Amino acid sequence: MILPPQPEQLKLSEIFFSIQGEGLRAGMPCIFVRLHGCGLRCSWCDTPYALSHRDGGEWKSFDEIRREIKSYPCRFVEFTGGEPLEQPEVHQLIRQLLDDGYTVAVETGGHVDISDCDPRLIRILDLKAPDSGMTKRNRYENIEHLSDRDEIKFVCASINDYEWAKELILQHNLSDRVAAVLISPVFDKVEPLHLVEAILRDGLNVRFQLQLHKFIWEPDARGV
Repeated sequence: MILPPQPEQLKLSEIFFSIQGEGLRAGMPCIFVRLHGCGLRCSWCDTPYALSHRDGGEWKSFDEIRREIKSYPCRFVEFTGGEPLEQPEVHQLIRQLLDDGYTVAVETGGHVDISDCDPRLIRILDLKAPDSGMTKRNRYENIEHLSDRDEIKFVCASINDYEWAKELILQHNLSDRVAAVLISPVFDKVEPLHLVEAILRDGLNVRFQLQLHKFIWEPDARGV
């Protein structure tokens, strides 16, 4: 589902200032803008409160969002969700922030077209492995639009998920296409050691990662 455009407004779940828990900027301060609503229902989703398009969330104007962003001592902003690209107006706000000199990233679930994104934007594409239950929703055409600014993430709940990801990584030469290929275990679903052993065995040029924020705070804590 794509929400109908609301001029210079977005439906938000929350804005918060924390450290980046994943990716190439893991450990660095980051302003997170969590948009509300997502058409996917991944089995392991850790933000179920941000999924419904009908319930929850709050409409905020671009001016309100930008004021809150500017209140934090940080120049890195990440749009997350929910699914941020299901709200088309997000592209306009992203352009404004990029013009203001912010470094901006978007984490997207891979089922929405990314070709309209500003070329200055860092896109973190999260393709859904089989155990998510959402593999059929992957928009594989997005792979062709990735650049060396971008990252691609595979969240694995099992070794079967890892084997599926490995096939895509090799088939599309992803390690040479993007800045980083990220392999993440679903928290408490698969032993991290098993994924690391598989990566080393296969000699994949990928970055294994854990979600730092789930070790610093309680795993289900919000706003971190």
